[in-house]
Amino acid sequence: MITRTKIKLRDKRLADAPDNYAWGTDPELAELDAAPLLTNVFDEYLAGYACELRYPSPTRHSFAIETLDGKHIGNCAYYNISETKSEVEMGIIIGDRDYWGKGYGTDAVTTLLNHIFRQTKLNRIHLKTLTSNPRAHKCFEKCGFVPCGKLTENSYDFTLMEIHRQQREREQPEGGKQSAYKVAGQ
Repeated sequence: MITRTKIKLRDKRLADAPDNYAWGTDPELAELDAAPLLTNVFDEYLAGYACELRYPSPTRHSFAIETLDGKHIGNCAYYNISETKSEVEMGIIIGDRDYWGKGYGTDAVTTLLNHIFRQTKLNRIHLKTLTSNPRAHKCFEKCGFVPCGKLTENSYDFTLMEIHRQQREREQPEGGKQSAYKVAGQ
């Protein structure tokens, strides 16, 4: 478990499946995530979800996002890990609308960035976000990401963003905002 000021990142659990299913079947959230709307029934979804938990991909690390009092509000991940390029892609969703616009997404992104840069040797983290999602852009820019291109894919327009280890270290020297980061057991 990784804790910061507003959230905890923890391993995903089977008990998270109902929340994830509800978020995946929500048309607005699917559109904001540029993802297809889930159409399978819950039992089918649950079987696939359980399989993903049992056999995780070696090139993907996923986390549930919880409030400090233990409420599951979203998910984040880093994936497409490339040791040869020293880079990875990341993504986040705050599925519980009650936590939108209150800094939980920024705290989760900051926590995940800190974790990646502290626990790996990767030098670049990149993401794509819908050009039409200014709330996400503001969050990512606040966390240090900079725009680095545009992409149109499956009729969606994306802004590509990135952050480099060196840039992060300049902006967040030891003892700065990162000091609130805690990994359970350390």
